[in-house]
Amino acid sequence: MKGIILAGGAGTRLHPLTKVTSKQLLPVYNKPMIYYPLQTLLNAGIKDILIIIAPERSGDFLNLLGSGKEFGANFVYEVQEKPEGIAQALMIGKDFINGEKCALILGDNIYTDDFSEEIKAHNEGALIFVKNVPDPERFGVVEMDENGKVLSIEEKPENPKSNWAQTGLYVYDEAACDMAAMLNPSDRGEYEITDLHRLYLEKGLLKAQSVAGPWFDAGTFESLFEASSFIRSQSQS
Repeated sequence: MKGIILAGGAGTRLHPLTKVTSKQLLPVYNKPMIYYPLQTLLNAGIKDILIIIAPERSGDFLNLLGSGKEFGANFVYEVQEKPEGIAQALMIGKDFINGEKCALILGDNIYTDDFSEEIKAHNEGALIFVKNVPDPERFGVVEMDENGKVLSIEEKPENPKSNWAQTGLYVYDEAACDMAAMLNPSDRGEYEITDLHRLYLEKGLLKAQSVAGPWFDAGTFESLFEASSFIRSQSQS
């Protein structure tokens, strides 16, 4: 299985911090932010990892992460010239993935759960990780029945059908890149990951796994602070 970390974008919500560096390189307590999603992939035994980066920050990532040898892995880098949605990562990474299964994680998502077994066991369709949140309208919202079967998925709906938010970790079968290529840009000009998951849902091949422990989407000042505080507390306990 291949891995992708999407670490492009301008990080405008974190200005002025991100005027001089990438969001994913900001410190979260004692490590750069990208170390946390990277560890999620490494824990699942994924060693071949594509890191998608913004052109103006490419040297910073190379200086920090290098070839991947330090992590017992192999890193490949691709530049995202213009951020046009999460599903664009599968388009950029098509040659790297080369028809294999893959796990895609956002470079600002920090998990405390260990999903290694779920990732390793995934064979067919798409597997997404969902968290019950108080403000689901900010996310892709997943509606499920009492058995956890996915019924619908919507991107940032005004009237959410549930409180289950789609988080930033996705695992796919070999069809992901071809299915991503079928997408059209949304009204906001992005290739939406929710649209890709809707294609999988229409085929009856979308599964959801709940996130039990704390999860941080560290793209705002508040969530960045909360993530740092939590990790500090864990390291001292």
